[in-house]
Amino acid sequence: MIIVDTALKKRAAEGNPVRVGLVGAGYIGRGTTLQVEHYVPGMRIAAIANRTAANAERAYAEAGLADVVSATSQDQLNAAVAAGRPVVTADPALVCKADQIDVIIEATGHVEFSSHVALTGIEHGKHMVLMNAELDATVGPILKVYADKAGVVVTNADGDQPGVMMNLYRFVASIGYKPVLVGNIKGLQDYYRTPETQKGFAAQHGLSPEMATSFADGTKISMENAIVANATGFKVGRRGMYGPRCNHVNEATELFPADQLLDTGLVDYILGAEPGPGVFVLGHNDDPVRQGYMQYFKMGGGPFYCFYVPYHLPHLEVPLTAARAALFQDAAVAPLGEPVCDVITVAKRDLRAGETLDGIGGFTCYGMIDNYAVSAQAEMLPMGLSEGCRLTHDVAKDQVVTYADVTLPSGRLCDRLRDEQTQHFFG
Repeated sequence: MIIVDTALKKRAAEGNPVRVGLVGAGYIGRGTTLQVEHYVPGMRIAAIANRTAANAERAYAEAGLADVVSATSQDQLNAAVAAGRPVVTADPALVCKADQIDVIIEATGHVEFSSHVALTGIEHGKHMVLMNAELDATVGPILKVYADKAGVVVTNADGDQPGVMMNLYRFVASIGYKPVLVGNIKGLQDYYRTPETQKGFAAQHGLSPEMATSFADGTKISMENAIVANATGFKVGRRGMYGPRCNHVNEATELFPADQLLDTGLVDYILGAEPGPGVFVLGHNDDPVRQGYMQYFKMGGGPFYCFYVPYHLPHLEVPLTAARAALFQDAAVAPLGEPVCDVITVAKRDLRAGETLDGIGGFTCYGMIDNYAVSAQAEMLPMGLSEGCRLTHDVAKDQVVTYADVTLPSGRLCDRLRDEQTQHFFG
């Protein structure tokens, strides 16, 4: 962060801002536009793509920008970017292909749509920042393969929990403590929440009911922790994680199996603890000399120590990720290699043959994290691919949905990428 803000100020002084293309002008996309245009010198939102172009115009308007160009061709969009004029389009491919855009922030939360955006951006030499846990948890490792071949960065975002967790993970390791657990501090976990139960909360905070549901029913935290698992090599101790309830995050040092922490490392969460809604990392060091220092610092007796950040600020921090990628080729969060954890599809109620799954944040199913080897062995349906799948068998409440239980929609890129991911890493 300290290096990034200095580098951005240098770009501002040179009149050469980092040019960002934004895909998705919802609640977070609009906040990101406001943040960049008002509070991030050395960067600008050069173009916004949204399926409803009027919402993209709204993002610029809320940031105080006028004289917006509406582009329907590549030449129109390129000319507007070159002239420094804000430009909107309904076609994200135009943004991904634009010559003068450095980095794309993908902020839609959809999997199939975003697969096309990510792959097009990578193929056209754009760094990709994914404010999209759903996409990253499902096909992030194969997107990283594509990005490496293209010489660009693909990364999840600072400010979202995976980015905050990985920044803390790197800090803990840098001061000589071995990270053994990376975790989330969560206030609510109820697998059976639906868009109907969450519509009031959603309206209060300007979210879609589906997004609010994914927060409450455990799907989102499973996606986020799968991303971190793939970036660290850590596993889950059991399906769904342990998720113990406690009063304060400092209690976490005593709440997880020490043998698993020291063996594989864990991704997990605690429930109902202060200070929420933050993240934490457990670090291990059994050096008796350092133990004395840590007691002096009021960090506890060890050998496990709790480090935490009491907040996450998604759209306030995501510009830092774009700058890290564009200026330093540094990813906030990216897979190490083969996938380590997966998010599987579980029935939210008794489901009948012939029903169509409504996907993330819906009425029919919730996502639950498990180790990838377990998911692959039983051919469990990834939650990120569940939307639009038609059941061929009855599935009981809380039963895992497998590929054998469904017919996939035809012709989806996300399914092709998932198959490529399996073939690339496991043959």
